[in-house]
Amino acid sequence: MDANWMGFVDLAADPRRAFDLPEAAEFPALAEALMKLNAERSPIRTSKCDFWSVDPDEAALDADELNAKPDEMAFACACYVDLLAGACERWRNAEDAARDCTELCAGLRGVLLRRCRADLIIRRAVLAGGADGLGVTAYLTACGVAEMDARETLARAAAVFADSVCAVWRR
Repeated sequence: MDANWMGFVDLAADPRRAFDLPEAAEFPALAEALMKLNAERSPIRTSKCDFWSVDPDEAALDADELNAKPDEMAFACACYVDLLAGACERWRNAEDAARDCTELCAGLRGVLLRRCRADLIIRRAVLAGGADGLGVTAYLTACGVAEMDARETLARAAAVFADSVCAVWRR
């Protein structure tokens, strides 16, 4: 994960710039989530994101993993967001990041939202100035009987995810 990549937009400096990202034009709910994740009181900041359509057959999506019925798997879409700790000392080591991810996942399990899933991957990160650190890539996937169903579910999942990150990791 590279927080210094050439196209980096510092959303922590101005979260509203999330709506200027090409990914936001394709999926506006991603911009809403990015605004929350980069808000002044947020415990993290973001460095990169993307949105794409998924062919459920080619991606070998599992209906059980998405809490979906097989007939709700006709369309799917996904996004990812690279998360960096707002305070450099938050994730001093992989155990700190794993603890935060475990706590976040426990909170997300209590949310009743079908046809979606979240995957969190702890990764090495290159921070501002080239310093080494840790980050978390969050992958969100959703499905539906129609493309709009999948997009609406992913939008709800992105909002719930951003709210949960801000609530759980603020502690």
